[in-house]
Amino acid sequence: MSDAFDVLRSATRARVALGRAGDGLPTGRLLEFRAAHAAARDAVHSPLDVARVTSDLAATGLDVLAVASAAPDRATYLQRPDLGRRLAEGTELPGGEHDLALVVADGLSPRAVEEHAAGTVAAVLERLAGWSVAPLVVATQARVALGDPVGEALGARIVVVLIGERPGLSSADSLGLYLTFGPRTGRADSERNCISNVRPPHGLGYAQAADTLAGLLLASRELGASGVVLKDEGMALPPGAG
Repeated sequence: MSDAFDVLRSATRARVALGRAGDGLPTGRLLEFRAAHAAARDAVHSPLDVARVTSDLAATGLDVLAVASAAPDRATYLQRPDLGRRLAEGTELPGGEHDLALVVADGLSPRAVEEHAAGTVAAVLERLAGWSVAPLVVATQARVALGDPVGEALGARIVVVLIGERPGLSSADSLGLYLTFGPRTGRADSERNCISNVRPPHGLGYAQAADTLAGLLLASRELGASGVVLKDEGMALPPGAG
């Protein structure tokens, strides 16, 4: 039976007008909430299937490298965010001169990476004809800032980290894209640009996210900076532009 909240429910994944059973929620709604909470917890604690992600990314034709942060395991990673921002001791990456490095990082939702990273990377590369792209890097126990030493080691002018975002109760598989010009250890969060909630069909689609990112990348290269000085002003490009 429809009610006045149906239009709002159709426009959002948020929980709206759940109803009442006495002083509490109806049993069905309560079970839905508990299932969503369990999915969010599982998304955080489940390990990234590196072999699957590497295989999916190999379809781009680029080399795919695997690295790990200084956090030795998932529990340490969750308790010590600082270790997730540093490469494991002894990590070696091939240096070069590249316009762009793409780092696929598990973050707080490896599930998001497994489901959406390959599609997003493919869409981004389609829009960057003529750009020199470093080997793709898959990083485990990684925070956003791990892209800084990775991009620096690869010799990239710009790094984009595709990372699993912190799960919510309506989105356990959201992928975020973080752009940093001139990656090097010590960059501040204010020097990055973020495109969040990439997770079709309920969030941004791959093409829409790639259009926005391509526009930001071109503007960042022209400006020589990223972060608060770089604004997204609808500078999305059609496929193949650049």
